[in-house]
Amino acid sequence: MDNIYYPRDAVLTDIKEETPTIKTFCFKLDEPLFFKAGQFMQLTIPGLGEAPFTPSSHPGKLTEMEITILRTGRVTDALHYEVKVGDHLGLRGPFGKGYPLDKFKGKDVLIVGGGVGLAPLRSLIYAIFDRIDDFKKISICYGAKTPEDQCFTDEFKEWEKKPHTSLHLTLDRPHPDWEGTVGLVPCLLEKDIIGVDIKNSYVVSCGPQIMLKFVTYKLLEVGFKPEQIYLSMNRRMSCGLGKCARCNIGPYYLCKDGPDMCYADIMDYPNVFE
Repeated sequence: MDNIYYPRDAVLTDIKEETPTIKTFCFKLDEPLFFKAGQFMQLTIPGLGEAPFTPSSHPGKLTEMEITILRTGRVTDALHYEVKVGDHLGLRGPFGKGYPLDKFKGKDVLIVGGGVGLAPLRSLIYAIFDRIDDFKKISICYGAKTPEDQCFTDEFKEWEKKPHTSLHLTLDRPHPDWEGTVGLVPCLLEKDIIGVDIKNSYVVSCGPQIMLKFVTYKLLEVGFKPEQIYLSMNRRMSCGLGKCARCNIGPYYLCKDGPDMCYADIMDYPNVFE
């Protein structure tokens, strides 16, 4: 589709409840749409408006797309409570650059997510599994508030079965049904837990801004360099085209220069984690 301002038709085929506040919306597209893991779409509800979301589905499924959405405001409330299977919504994009997978080739990859931040990383995980022999080790670290707040739990065992792949989970606080690690996501980033060669690896992290902040500080503490850290900073994006100037970090616009930014490029600007 040539007109980047005009949404293409997307039929809602299924709605999956991931947690009490997170749902995955499944769409069928009228024509193939290619996106890279980490790029985002503008999702339109006719008559209400649009909002940016990063697909959580496999990038190779060109006529299907899944978008996993946390209920946070007007558009997301309408998605959670008003739309139904069979409705025609709109998709505009993709926008942004996506994750630099070719740069990760031959390296260990550490994937760090929190809450609904696992959604964009799920797309990355699928893309990595498609070419798993290109990478040495894959370490996935994920945290949520409670067991009920974990996304994609039915896929965890399959992820762990992949070659040279490990999965590390934590909950923010103790829970009677949880026997695993307890603590915020940075507690998973000790050298003996992540199991990657720090000098020969890259990190991708996605989650709330406060999580990204302390994950970054922890990564630097254990020996990662800013050049090795990529942060998925899906915030304040609106137009998707770098025109509304809402999503800048210094001279960069997250919607077109990111939203997956190398920390070395943005670390010296005061609004990195604001």
